[in-house]
Amino acid sequence: MASAAITLAAEAPKLSSANTGFMLIASALVLIMTPGLAFFYGGMVRVKSTLNMLMMSFISMGIVTILWVLYGFSLAFGTNNSLIGWDSDWFGLRKIGLTELWPGYTIPIFVFMVFQMMFAIITPALISGALADRVKFSAWALFVALWLTIVYVPVAHWVWGADGWAFKLGVIDFAGGTAVHINAGAGALGVILVIGKRVGFKKDPMRPHSLPLVMLGAGLLWFGWFGFNAGSWLGNDDGVGALMFVNTQVATAAAMLAWLAYEKIRHGAFTTLGAASGAVAGLVAITPSGGAVSPIGAIAVGAIAGVACAAAVGLKFKFGYDDSLDVVGVHMVGGIIGSLLIGFFATGKGQSAATGVFYGDHSFTQLWKQCAGVGAVLAYSLIASAVLAFLLDKTIGMRVTEDAEVAGIDQAEHAETAYDFSGAGGGIAGSASSVLAATESKKVDA
Repeated sequence: MASAAITLAAEAPKLSSANTGFMLIASALVLIMTPGLAFFYGGMVRVKSTLNMLMMSFISMGIVTILWVLYGFSLAFGTNNSLIGWDSDWFGLRKIGLTELWPGYTIPIFVFMVFQMMFAIITPALISGALADRVKFSAWALFVALWLTIVYVPVAHWVWGADGWAFKLGVIDFAGGTAVHINAGAGALGVILVIGKRVGFKKDPMRPHSLPLVMLGAGLLWFGWFGFNAGSWLGNDDGVGALMFVNTQVATAAAMLAWLAYEKIRHGAFTTLGAASGAVAGLVAITPSGGAVSPIGAIAVGAIAGVACAAAVGLKFKFGYDDSLDVVGVHMVGGIIGSLLIGFFATGKGQSAATGVFYGDHSFTQLWKQCAGVGAVLAYSLIASAVLAFLLDKTIGMRVTEDAEVAGIDQAEHAETAYDFSGAGGGIAGSASSVLAATESKKVDA
């Protein structure tokens, strides 16, 4: 992601209406990804958990927005030290001028702030898919607030802050392979290792209840991701944003095809769930790398991620952790792949002059930097998230009761159900059930 650490030009940047308008549109595109994620996840769960899955994403839009304005933005992007930032003028956004520019760029601070807010909203929402069917909504809401503060904000500062250690080291993360996807995937793994498996895991069928809803969610994610990725250059004066736009489309297509090919060879069918999951895997993998690789490199990144993530989703059955909707297999693994492949496919002609093993002087330097960033974010998020989940579980409790889980978390936590079947007994079916009831009544009377 573009950062304040870019050297200021000799002539101070001036407000660009074009770039400002573009970034406002990009911010809206990123926001629509969170409802898209809600539909994607909501279709993948059983009927009795649909509303809860939707709400776990929607509540993030409420909680994170307020906290980001109050202190999140200041801690993530203020300058203080290499581990965490701070700028008292940005606390509550109280001393930011309406036309005050983000340092080194042609857009206002307010625009950069709101763009980053959308990233902060979707990242904890990604974790929710791993916890489907079994977490108290109140505990989840508190987890989102604490996780944003303790995990997301510091990692965002490391990777994108002007004085973040990973940024200064030269770790490349264009739009969130480490700060968003590895962060969320590792966090999800940490939480599920603490709270345990769903009732009936490996025994009861837990198939998606609405694949059309899954496809709708995947389509919204794909659409919104162009704002997520292309917008991260904070403008398009030099064509890097356009490169990222192209690579996002190319890698996503390649990953979807690769996932489907793997699925056909391994399981004998091309499934809609595989198409949707493959597309998301490609989007995840190109997020950190798309500004540094060529379109041919993007095809390679997408294809590798499609196969690797398709294989990774089965690891939960091998190792026995219950990642309900494959957050670990898609987001953590996809983020790792996309981040590390920069060390091989970076051309030196995009966002950075750094080159990968296959370009320039064929040095491993960038690969080692990527390994450092990936390893640090993975370890920190995994451990911090697990500790946070453990403390919440031992205090207020993270899980609903077993009875509530079996009966359905929608009714237990929200007093609602996603679908009303009360009117579905009319017509012939209704008449048949009425006749059967009458017959049984006569038997009892006799």
